Amino acid sequence: MKPDETRPGSGSPSVRGPGVPAELLRIGRRPGPAAGGRPADAGPVDDPGHLTILYRGPLSSCDYDCPYCPFAKRRDSPERLRADRAALERFTGWVAGREHPVSVLFTPWGEGLVRSWYRRAMVELSHLPHVRRVAIQTNFSCRPDWLAEADLGTLALWVTYHPGQVAYEGFIEKCLDLSGRGVRFSVGIVGLPEHLEHARRLRADLPEAVYLWVNAAEGRLYTDAEAAGWTAVDPLFHYSRTAHRSAGQACRTGDSVVSVDGDGTVRRCHFVPAVLGNLYDGTFRSRARPCPAALCDCHIGYVHLEPTGLYDVFAGGVLERIPHGH
Repeated sequence: MKPDETRPGSGSPSVRGPGVPAELLRIGRRPGPAAGGRPADAGPVDDPGHLTILYRGPLSSCDYDCPYCPFAKRRDSPERLRADRAALERFTGWVAGREHPVSVLFTPWGEGLVRSWYRRAMVELSHLPHVRRVAIQTNFSCRPDWLAEADLGTLALWVTYHPGQVAYEGFIEKCLDLSGRGVRFSVGIVGLPEHLEHARRLRADLPEAVYLWVNAAEGRLYTDAEAAGWTAVDPLFHYSRTAHRSAGQACRTGDSVVSVDGDGTVRRCHFVPAVLGNLYDGTFRSRARPCPAALCDCHIGYVHLEPTGLYDVFAGGVLERIPHGH
């Protein structure tokens, strides 16, 4: 499996295969309700100096026990939870102090939204005028009431459905609740054979405007017939079906997109371990560089790989994985 995409807010534990950034990231707000009253931008925007951050703190605990996830039902010690909360508050404070546009995708190893500090960070960041988007990868097992405090013109959710971990009826009810609140979100599932009927049921029951994505299962080779079944659910499945050759290719990561951990250590993305400096001590400088990895098989990586053209496909919804027009 690809843990970073197949379960709430996590990232791949292995590598297969971020100053003022020069590249412009087109992540905009679509028309819709905004709890804070701030008007939403219609469609994609190009902002000079726009920095997109994939943030992952120390949190590694989750309330689900998916068989494909190494962090299933893992518990964090009180000390680790305190460290994660302090790190997130430091990061949120840094974002609040910027004078250039920022977008944030939280990609915790564990489930973030069951922790009050992640919900609070999402709400606080959503109201900052220079924050273009704040999103999180989540199983959304939490209650939705906190969303009433957020600016829904800025906040978005990347929600994963895990059959066997939650009753289908309860999950679809939450999705319909999100839709009714005007929350911008996508829903996804892992492309395992036993999940296909669940995916078809989801597609039939979700509002048509809600994008349902499918992640290719880790290490699985799909026959054309199998791929056709998943493509009928997710027309963009072919992007996930096979890894993308990335070595030497132009990628926005390291320049307009960076990965930041709880200590502020900056890397170009979650899948390239080389350190580019620190967010808090001023040692990071953005720089456009070709990708050093041979392959990229994770959506939160290859979506930024320029040859894929996915910034056009997901224009206005890169971080929350929502194609343009949804």
